[in-house]
Amino acid sequence: MFRVMLVEDDERLASLIIEYLQSYEFAVDLVPRGDLALAHFQASSPDLVVLDLMLPGLDGMVVCRQIREISRVPILILTAREDSYDEVSALEQGADDFVSKPVQPRILLARLRVLVRRIASPVVNAAAGDTDQLQFGALYISRSDRLVHWRQEAIELSNTEFKLLMVLVESPGKVLSRDDILKKMRGIEFDGLDRSIDNLISRLRRRFDDQNSEKIKTVWGEGYLFSPSAWE
Repeated sequence: MFRVMLVEDDERLASLIIEYLQSYEFAVDLVPRGDLALAHFQASSPDLVVLDLMLPGLDGMVVCRQIREISRVPILILTAREDSYDEVSALEQGADDFVSKPVQPRILLARLRVLVRRIASPVVNAAAGDTDQLQFGALYISRSDRLVHWRQEAIELSNTEFKLLMVLVESPGKVLSRDDILKKMRGIEFDGLDRSIDNLISRLRRRFDDQNSEKIKTVWGEGYLFSPSAWE
């Protein structure tokens, strides 16, 4: 049985989530305020965190950052906000997934099960830079052999496509500007006109059937973001 810490101030929604998850053998602890979340987390050591963004006492983004500073526990964000900026911000603060309200319990359950599988087969921290074998969900990468597998099928990438993929996976959940990417790949700065990175991103998305740009997100006016939770 996996223990979930649910940080949610909406009593009706919290009751619905607790009843549904408990019927699928999850144990759920409810925390109704953001300013109580960190202490409860430290005392209970849950396996998963489901975290609302709009909370009394302390904003959910701050809570997410506090937990991520001391733990790699999977964090799933809930919010009623419709601004996509929240999703990007949550990923940058260390969240693993993001579900918008109104919450459908079966969708929430499915997302939590994905995170449970990740606990059983931990994702290698690509940012550490000293690991040859990398994994994000169903995406496997071997640095030394330059081998890439997606859902157990080998993906043939050109040299530049592989370099771009490595630049992205080494900064999971972080927005990289075109300038950042060009400097890492070629050691040059973006001149405002070079569209090669945009073209490479498009090619990479096609390799992984990322038609909706969920795995490699476009953050308008800023750059691109590799979403670790989307590679299932």
